[in-house]
Amino acid sequence: MAMSRVAAAATGRHRRWGAALAPAAKDPILGVTEAFLADPSPDKVNVGVGAYRDDNGRPVVLECVREAERRIAGSTNMEYLPMGGSVKVIDESLKLAYGEDSEFIKDKRIAAVQALSGTGACRLFADFQKRFLPDTQIYIPTPTWANHHNIWRDAHVPQRTFTYYHQESRGLDFSGLMDDIKNAPDGSFFWLHACAHNPTGVDPSEEQWREISYQFKVKKHFPFFDMAYQGFASGDPERDAKAIRVFLEDGHQIGCAQSYAKNMHGTLRTKSRMP
Repeated sequence: MAMSRVAAAATGRHRRWGAALAPAAKDPILGVTEAFLADPSPDKVNVGVGAYRDDNGRPVVLECVREAERRIAGSTNMEYLPMGGSVKVIDESLKLAYGEDSEFIKDKRIAAVQALSGTGACRLFADFQKRFLPDTQIYIPTPTWANHHNIWRDAHVPQRTFTYYHQESRGLDFSGLMDDIKNAPDGSFFWLHACAHNPTGVDPSEEQWREISYQFKVKKHFPFFDMAYQGFASGDPERDAKAIRVFLEDGHQIGCAQSYAKNMHGTLRTKSRMP
């Protein structure tokens, strides 16, 4: 009987505590899926989430993914991973992002950890920025994936936006982008889509990336790349990593969240000048 009274009292407290909570705002992307499911039209197509689908609306699973699943299912290795994640996964991810013959990999100038996909990698970097560079802010493109703002907000990193998309031409507002880079305080942090900009799909050309890199060097800005679609922008993973490699060629220190959410999982890494 005493236990029941304690439980009842606790339940009452929980109700009072819960009364202070308000429903979270609906996610606009998931809202598209909800509308899709509620639509009775036989000709409907869901383009609200980043997934390849067949003619019946089912996700297309790549054969390489199926093969990976078969290998994992047959594995007898059930050990815990090290704190930084799978060393082999990280090593192969570095090669994919920076190139098989990257001098930065050979010289051990890249610090990398396995994270919980792209969002987890971005959050790790946001926490890193807040802890070790508390007086800095992050510049985020307009538009971007809505969750990017949430990640840095929850890490308590001040945010600014910079020009990216030109609504009328449906292309890159390159002059506006360059103006914002030039006008930002020296040493600012910029959040950049490495390829397949989300949600517009508009990317700078290689020449434009080189101009951006040059201006970053003049202003001593720090570029943080989110690479969630490597191989899906052009069909060539090497070409889709070009922006990152241009910045490395120009001597920048960079950060990169490499997500395999569309083809596997996520890692976080930074490149330094010294081993």
